[in-house]
Amino acid sequence: MKKQIVNVHEAKTHLSRLLDRAHNGEEIILAKGGVEWARLMPLEQRPPRKPGGLKGMFTVDDSFFEPLPEEELKAWEGADDE
Repeated sequence: MKKQIVNVHEAKTHLSRLLDRAHNGEEIILAKGGVEWARLMPLEQRPPRKPGGLKGMFTVDDSFFEPLPEEELKAWEGADDE
């Protein structure tokens, strides 16, 4: 892998080009005051997400949609007991 050290001033001037080079696999080291400070590198490519990946892994019973008992509703709503 090719490696290049670039000072901050040059990096600010040519950031778009440096990003392209890093994305294409070149290692870009950013230097501040002649000291290596950071590495510019591409992000790992993730496969695209596919909807429905959890389909069939769990079920919701119809009782889930029934109203809660009054005392439980009060607890969720923060109502004071009288």
